[in-house]
Amino acid sequence: MILVDLNQIAISNLMVTLNSKYNQHMEVDENLIRHMVLNSLRMYRSSYKEKYGELVLCCDNRNYWRKEIFPFYKASRKKTRASSDYDWNLIFETLNTIRDELAEYFPYKVISVYRAEADDIIAMLTMHRSDSSEPTLILSGDKDFMQLQYITNVDQYSPVQKKFLRTDDPSTFLKEHIFRGDRSDGIPNCLSGDSVFVQGQRQKPLSTKKMNEWSSNVTLDQDDKPDGMDENAWRGFCRNRELIDLKYVPEDLKSQILDTYDTCKVAERSGLLNFFIQKRLRNLMDCIQEF
Repeated sequence: MILVDLNQIAISNLMVTLNSKYNQHMEVDENLIRHMVLNSLRMYRSSYKEKYGELVLCCDNRNYWRKEIFPFYKASRKKTRASSDYDWNLIFETLNTIRDELAEYFPYKVISVYRAEADDIIAMLTMHRSDSSEPTLILSGDKDFMQLQYITNVDQYSPVQKKFLRTDDPSTFLKEHIFRGDRSDGIPNCLSGDSVFVQGQRQKPLSTKKMNEWSSNVTLDQDDKPDGMDENAWRGFCRNRELIDLKYVPEDLKSQILDTYDTCKVAERSGLLNFFIQKRLRNLMDCIQEF
């Protein structure tokens, strides 16, 4: 299967287009966003279906479970978007509309689960297929998914970077990711306090030498503080591990994701033509068979 991180792909592609020197005055509207999303899905499906199978569209839902345990999760994104020139309310409302249209008219599974992010859905479906000999492709530029490459036949492709993302040592990659945190998600490094980004403070410096020392003494499933790591650093490690390590998705969500996937209905392909006519997708009409 091809697991598509739908919002991440849509937003990153939209930003690349709008930030191009040729499109700086382009008006963002529903028709533009719809065309970009659908054309992207068409291209990915045409390129990778033969090897990996059909698209599965994985969606972010509201009220992420990570915010329940870490209130500062992705908190700085609102501030960044508020200072942007783009109408983010319009963008997200349109993406929600397109998600619903994809579920109603297109022959793909569209998976959205309350409290879950696309990351959680992609991780659970990938782990669930860990014994399968069939290949899985994750379509996303999010480096978090590289931790899943311990599973055989899992590839990741970043459409914006236009390359496959690979690591030879997923375990070490994940440890370092936990140590360093993830600024884009509002997760500080393991030496810094929870609210460091929200308060506009600098993180405490974390050297590669120190991470290497810790890495040799700590395992990803460790419950007790290892030798050589103080209480503050261990607390930060445990905080980040729960937020970043995809094995820590709550058990109830894991079950809901798999149940939703198993029971998800797909639309008949025969309904596409009427949808394309209704939305005036003339430029995509000639290649409707590629959807």
